[in-house]
Amino acid sequence: MADMKPDQPVVLLLHGFAGFSVMNRPLGRMLRRAGYRPVELGYDSWGRSLHEICEFLRPRIADYDRPGAPPLHIVAHSMGGLVARALIHRQRPKALGRVVMLGTPNGGSEIADFLNQHGLLRPILGQAAGALVTRRPAAVDGLFGPIDYSLGIIAGDRPILPIAAARLLPRPSDGKVSVASTRLPEAADHIVLPLSHGMLPYHATAHRQIRHFLTHGRFAQTSS
Repeated sequence: MADMKPDQPVVLLLHGFAGFSVMNRPLGRMLRRAGYRPVELGYDSWGRSLHEICEFLRPRIADYDRPGAPPLHIVAHSMGGLVARALIHRQRPKALGRVVMLGTPNGGSEIADFLNQHGLLRPILGQAAGALVTRRPAAVDGLFGPIDYSLGIIAGDRPILPIAAARLLPRPSDGKVSVASTRLPEAADHIVLPLSHGMLPYHATAHRQIRHFLTHGRFAQTSS
């Protein structure tokens, strides 16, 4: 990114469970056009615990968190929002700006509960189980600090398979995470879009709301 100016605000992009950094490429292109410097961060969501993920990412974030650096924002999809919370609590960036979560299971996911309760299915979650279930171990809950920063949360309520989702998730949901689970009372704003979990990082409507929150600290339409 040699064409980027040193005073441009940075946006760290964190993917969700079983994701890869390249999955944030469309989001990064949108942010670059809007004048931000996007940084796509990848991590092993299956093989590393939340604590280990934070230890892995900390030195990579330090490159963008030096004295006098421009604001450092975070946009995180799904489990990436939990990673963001833990990172901020462990070592808060000096120039932390605003944080946007997309479909993050702040209260856990009943789908993760279902997988975790069945021995043959439990390995699907790997080391992420403790972070994704609705009743988290105390050690995992201890990784999350107070929400004393500007946080906007985008939830979806259009699951791709609504009947299957309804059997495991409280309505409304995005097919993987219920709208209720995304909420945090300390958040500056919360909005629900007619999108599925997988579409939240890609849809133009979500992109418009992300840009608006990073600029204004609130979403472009009435909070839900």
